[in-house]
Amino acid sequence: MNIMQDQINKYIEKFIQPTSLELAKLEAKAKINHVPIMESTGIEVLLQLLTIKKVKRVLEIGTGVGYSAIRIATALPEANVFTVERNQERYNEAIKNIKEFQLNERIHVFYGDALESADAVRTVAPYDAIFIDAAKGQYKKFFETFEPMLADDGLIITDNVLFKGLVATNYEELEDKRKRNLVSKIDGYNEWLMQNTSYHTTIIPAGDGIAVSTKRGEQL
Repeated sequence: MNIMQDQINKYIEKFIQPTSLELAKLEAKAKINHVPIMESTGIEVLLQLLTIKKVKRVLEIGTGVGYSAIRIATALPEANVFTVERNQERYNEAIKNIKEFQLNERIHVFYGDALESADAVRTVAPYDAIFIDAAKGQYKKFFETFEPMLADDGLIITDNVLFKGLVATNYEELEDKRKRNLVSKIDGYNEWLMQNTSYHTTIIPAGDGIAVSTKRGEQL
């Protein structure tokens, strides 16, 4: 993000209530191990949206170490979270963390590639909300694969759609080819999403950028 956006995020963060000691430990551990977790301003928006919708069933693409799933299940005590993780080490860590928070009865983790796990994920559809936070180069495939599993009045929320603000720059000039290609894919996803005639999408510049999509004709 640019300097002004960083200042805005820091300003908003002043008003966010501190997380519990257990969550703070999980956040610190993720940082030490270089496991990305959602930024505080972003996850507050996510939780607010899910609370407003009173969701009962959430599908998360990309479990990581279980941080977002734990935050969702904690904020929404009547919700069940179904989440998919392909990395064995992170999957094992997520299972451990979820048990430590005593949420293993409401957070259900599928192990495997999300696209290859679609059939298993479909068996417990529909979902009131789908949260995409996995391989950014696959965002469009994730959306197309899982959106048929969304309830009629559901939400699809995609994280990292501004990717540190790089989508708004002349990213073609980036020297890092891998980063340049990734930013291009995210930019392409955003353009495709905003032009999708079946969904109405708003991009919220909170955290690393959140896209909120609802089916045309449906409202929050």
